[in-house]
Amino acid sequence: MLKDTARPGGVIRPATAADLPAIARLCAAHAAFERAEPVPADLATRLEPVLFSAHPRAWCLVVDHGGELIGYATYSREFSTWQATDYAHLDCLFVTEPHRGGGWGHALLNAVKDAAAARGAAQIQWQTPDWNTDAIRFYHRAGAQARPKVKFSLPTRPAQNPTRATVGGHAAWL
Repeated sequence: MLKDTARPGGVIRPATAADLPAIARLCAAHAAFERAEPVPADLATRLEPVLFSAHPRAWCLVVDHGGELIGYATYSREFSTWQATDYAHLDCLFVTEPHRGGGWGHALLNAVKDAAAARGAAQIQWQTPDWNTDAIRFYHRAGAQARPKVKFSLPTRPAQNPTRATVGGHAAWL
């Protein structure tokens, strides 16, 4: 669906299962940057069925800079009841510190936009910490509009992973 997007010194491409260890390292760096809890030690294992099953629940694009992954973005399909349309939820967009300011973030965001549109999404929605003024400026420069909301989180059970069942060969929430 998405073609590799070449730029000087690298390419933005869909992630492969072979990228999972590097993606997990990028996720750990991203979580540390956002002052979040550390990612699980087995993150790569947990991400594999989510990203690479026959019916993935999310997709990942990576910035491959000469064989080194220096950035990633993950997104999934969501539904807006008020608009009665699909949209893409951009869960993560991260470029490592030494490579920021070189246009990779904009190229990655545009690649997500193109991939989401190809999957039928009318728009992309996401959030960023309110203290991350560099990201907020970046998103404004990209043409995004901020919408004031407060994010909430409510655990459904003590376990880290929700119990899941299989319905018709597809993972389903209980």
